[in-house]
Amino acid sequence: MERAEWLKACRQRNETRMDTLISPIYDENWGGYINGTHLHMLNRLLDASPVGGSVLDAACGTGKYWPVLLERGFTVVGVDQSQGMLQQAQGKHPEVAVRHVGMQELDFVDEFDGIICLDAMENVFPEDWPRILANFARALHPYGFLYFTVELESEENLRHAFEEGKKLQLPLVYGEHGHEGYYHYYPSDEQVCNWFTGAGFSLLSTDEGDGYLHYLVSRQH
Repeated sequence: MERAEWLKACRQRNETRMDTLISPIYDENWGGYINGTHLHMLNRLLDASPVGGSVLDAACGTGKYWPVLLERGFTVVGVDQSQGMLQQAQGKHPEVAVRHVGMQELDFVDEFDGIICLDAMENVFPEDWPRILANFARALHPYGFLYFTVELESEENLRHAFEEGKKLQLPLVYGEHGHEGYYHYYPSDEQVCNWFTGAGFSLLSTDEGDGYLHYLVSRQH
């Protein structure tokens, strides 16, 4: 299988999995609690943003973080490529505007003070990282803020996933997990920094906790 064909199939399979398997059970299993590191970094973004500003929740899922944003007085827009996840989110917060769109296809221009993308970038292919970060930069006001997370994985597990994927003749690159019916990608910190710098962001703060690296960055102009 050619890599482009494989990646297209992975994205479609992930969307279907979110719509049919994950969205009905997400809140019960994962949506009821915000981890401490996530909450700390989210509040750092909100503290740095204008009071009453606007925040885009990219790959928003069921709107797990919306109560914090709304309680702080921010206007929220949620986007996700899973219609099932958006339906769950709208059922809880019909006042929040949503769009059914993937991060690769975002077309907002100069609309938000802040963007959050939490516990989602592991689903993004390395080829799509630069495009998504450029989309985020374009969507932000000058000097707006982006907070995103990158899931951590052990080197042992990365080697195992790569070896097992190659046995199945999957056209993967190192850091990708694709041999168990779902796709995840775990880029290095150096690679992530190169990508967001290339998209016009500067690093404000990083943290590690709850299974993720956390990045707070600012659009440079």
